[in-house]
Amino acid sequence: MTLAANTLPLRGPVARPGTLTGVGALIRHIVRRDRVRMTVWALSIAAFIAYFAVALTTVFDAAALAARAAVMRTPSGIVMGGPGYGLDDYTAPVAIANEGITWIVLALAIMSIAHVVRHTRAEEESARAELIRAAPVGRHAAAVAALVTLAAHLIVIAALGAAALVALGDEVPVPDAVALMLGSAVSALVFGAVALVTAQISEHARAASGLALAVFGVFFVIRAAGDLQETGGSPLSWFSPIAWAQQTRPFVDLRWWPIALGLAATALLLALAAVIASRRDVGAGLLPARRGRAAASRALSSPFALAWRQQRAALAWTAAGLGLLWFGAGTMMSTLDDMMSELVASNAAFGAMFGEDPTAFTASFLGVMALFAGICAAAYAIGAGLRPGGEEASGRLELVAASAVSRAGWFAAQLAVAALGALAVIAVSIGALWAGVVVVGIEDPGVADFARVLAFTAPAVLVFLAATATLYAWVPRAAGAAWAVLAVAFAIGMFGPLFELPDAVLRLSPFHGVSGAFLDDADIVPPIVLAAITAALFALALVGFHRREVRTG
Repeated sequence: MTLAANTLPLRGPVARPGTLTGVGALIRHIVRRDRVRMTVWALSIAAFIAYFAVALTTVFDAAALAARAAVMRTPSGIVMGGPGYGLDDYTAPVAIANEGITWIVLALAIMSIAHVVRHTRAEEESARAELIRAAPVGRHAAAVAALVTLAAHLIVIAALGAAALVALGDEVPVPDAVALMLGSAVSALVFGAVALVTAQISEHARAASGLALAVFGVFFVIRAAGDLQETGGSPLSWFSPIAWAQQTRPFVDLRWWPIALGLAATALLLALAAVIASRRDVGAGLLPARRGRAAASRALSSPFALAWRQQRAALAWTAAGLGLLWFGAGTMMSTLDDMMSELVASNAAFGAMFGEDPTAFTASFLGVMALFAGICAAAYAIGAGLRPGGEEASGRLELVAASAVSRAGWFAAQLAVAALGALAVIAVSIGALWAGVVVVGIEDPGVADFARVLAFTAPAVLVFLAATATLYAWVPRAAGAAWAVLAVAFAIGMFGPLFELPDAVLRLSPFHGVSGAFLDDADIVPPIVLAAITAALFALALVGFHRREVRTG
């Protein structure tokens, strides 16, 4: 030690790095590390906006848009959509702004929260932040780099989304399209800054993400409550960042100044996060972690119990959020028959999608809602199926496997909890849809019909989990391909009848038959076949995981 000290070229005290030293290097690192992830997010959101815009401009004519405006005047329409401006002259661009901004902000907010937590709290939790801080990197450099890259990413997405809107034709003014996307991006940036604050409060990435999503939920409720009080939004609405994007009022009464509220809120939250970060140690949170018991209970002595503790929070939040979503969708059924009769009579595309028999409109529409619910539950199933990969990459699997737990037993427990969670999510979704229908006084379809739909949808959801598990077990790097399979299944299930695709193509989707499950003549063979395929894929996944080596790093 003395020899090493005597041989060092000491030239005076080493200067302490400033709080923002190394921001540029971290920005380059984040962009290089997340370039694929960022590209997928940008293209996916731009594609969603383009799809929504094309659907409203090609499928809906003036009469259909007027019927849609009538729905948006109902309490459910306001909660699920927007404040209700421009309803007297409801053109396609107005519908995009009034109904789409909430969901665009939701998607961008989820992306923003995940990005910020990934590059701040998750780095501290994995101890990589300590290695980075060992270099000349300032205390606040990582947080600023995460927010700067997020802002740049949101600007790119806003540009792509605005371009997709403008491409619809001359009826979409460029300034309004830019305002719609820029306002949504700035509102999402606010929630990214919220995640920056929650990352200082909690010691764990999952808790930081959960807190930030809970804040979004609170602001969603505030926005909905404010918009219900008064058409166009009440003073209460302005307490929600979601409303700031909506109140730019593109295509109706364009105004830019609400975007400044989002920028100001972001600056304040960034300052708050900096103050908190300056008063805590690296790796610690403002709130100390709850002290655990000295000895674990018997309920924690199995791989199943471990998997349950790891997945229960995500399951609870997903089930609660989707339950509220589909309950709201169910309450919109009270105005369905008259609206659907007008839409089908005036538009052949709706006839192809929902049929032309007025007595079957309710069943057809609920079938489409069940298809959407199944897609959401399948997305949860894929996420749960990819969770073992995170445990393996972090090295925690090696610690578990070093004990008396077999690798196959650990993997089977992870899949069992994921399967039960996916079934719980789809059960809550279908049950909430039924509850919403009951609340508005619709008695048919009844409980037995919804139970049959659940029986049709559950195997379709589980087959995505089984496919994800099989890919992860045999070709871990290709496990993410399950998302592409889900996208294809959604496209076939939603647009296959519209484009009159052959039966052979329609049957490629696991959700084939779900939209018709409310009808008495629904075919029971597809769910039985899917259940058999699911069981075979789970068995194949267990064999593949047992045969391959555990990856590290």
